[in-house]
Amino acid sequence: MKLNKCPECEGKILTKKMDYILLGVNLGKFPTMICSKCKEQFYEDIILDEIDKVAREKGLWGLEHRTKLNLLGNSLAVRLSKNQINFGKLKKGAEVLVYPESKNRFIIEIPSFEE
Repeated sequence: MKLNKCPECEGKILTKKMDYILLGVNLGKFPTMICSKCKEQFYEDIILDEIDKVAREKGLWGLEHRTKLNLLGNSLAVRLSKNQINFGKLKKGAEVLVYPESKNRFIIEIPSFEE
């Protein structure tokens, strides 16, 4: 469905090809409807289907999952799925850096010396 006005602020909608970045990976340029006022981005359903197809081909589909914290001695441990392990090229015993970004968001970073 083509939009003429932004459903958020009623600004004018412009269409141009833009890079679509998912999990830090550029999936390519896709036609994107952008509000000239609030900069909100919208995609037609057929374009979203194309984006999903590329994400699946690149192994980026299904990387998000819920898990529970496990008690390990006096610490809590987080389990990662096989897909996440493969995506991050993680190995048992690899060192990672964990730090809070906010009260409810933690970052797990793979230091560059592990590459």
